[in-house]
Amino acid sequence: MTEEVRKVIILGSGPAGMTAAIYAARANLEPLVLEGIQPGGQLMITTDVENFPGFAEGVAGPELMEVMKRQAQRFGTEFEQVNVERVEFQKDQRVLHGGGKTYRCRALIISTGASARWLGLESEKRLQGHGVSACATCDGFFFKDKEIAVVGGGDTAMEEANFLTKFGTKIYVIHRRDKLRASKTMQERAFKNPKIEFVWDSVVTEILGSPEEGVQGVRVKNVKTGEENKLSCQGYFAAIGHTPNTQIFEGLIDMDEAGYILTKPFSTHTSVPGVFAAGDVQDKKYRQAVTAAGTGCMAALDAERYLEELALTE
Repeated sequence: MTEEVRKVIILGSGPAGMTAAIYAARANLEPLVLEGIQPGGQLMITTDVENFPGFAEGVAGPELMEVMKRQAQRFGTEFEQVNVERVEFQKDQRVLHGGGKTYRCRALIISTGASARWLGLESEKRLQGHGVSACATCDGFFFKDKEIAVVGGGDTAMEEANFLTKFGTKIYVIHRRDKLRASKTMQERAFKNPKIEFVWDSVVTEILGSPEEGVQGVRVKNVKTGEENKLSCQGYFAAIGHTPNTQIFEGLIDMDEAGYILTKPFSTHTSVPGVFAAGDVQDKKYRQAVTAAGTGCMAALDAERYLEELALTE
């Protein structure tokens, strides 16, 4: 059992957590990062990042996260690959349990991110980063002059499909029902776009291709007739939403109906004093590496000020 009470613990090691670690370490807060079960976050399954400032030629997702980690370590950040299973918010401490250990801190930065929802196909997992994606704004550029399949029927799917028409020659929107869940405005925009073709009452049963040659098509099944067809495409985007990784905080901290942590305006302060949230765990709109990094910086600065005010009252 670890009895030491740390100044700051950061949960999660994506762009938000890493940036928070860099700023906290430079402020002599001696942060500990508990990396979770997927160190580096979603960028670890992203082959090329073309839109992160400072990398003119682009950078591989894992390489970007490794550079961030080295930078945080250079200023004294400690890392442990631990998955926190339970938390307690006591009056003057935040207590975390995981990996058979107990961790205590005065300030906690939550940057556990959000996970894209997938259909759960073996081919979907095998081809992630090889033509399979869950972020059009991240990867759409790679599919210029190609045919693309988008799965989903909500606002996310319509936003992704419309965005992808800037690059692709044809966008197939595959939806398991015969009408969309998206808002009327988003539906009308998609229906008016000549590049978008809807494939109704259908589900994807397999993504065709290999890591070497990329996506070559998708196999779809009509849920009403049982008929199967193959659609030729070179890109596949899952657009069925995201799930914030906030399950261990349920009932302890204010969240919205989808499970995203609520933060106070123009800050990363949550409903619990001394607890801050950064990155995709509280951002369901932008979900970009650079915006996550920005809120990671904010969280570290907020935590530093909180600790300074705490010291003045003790």
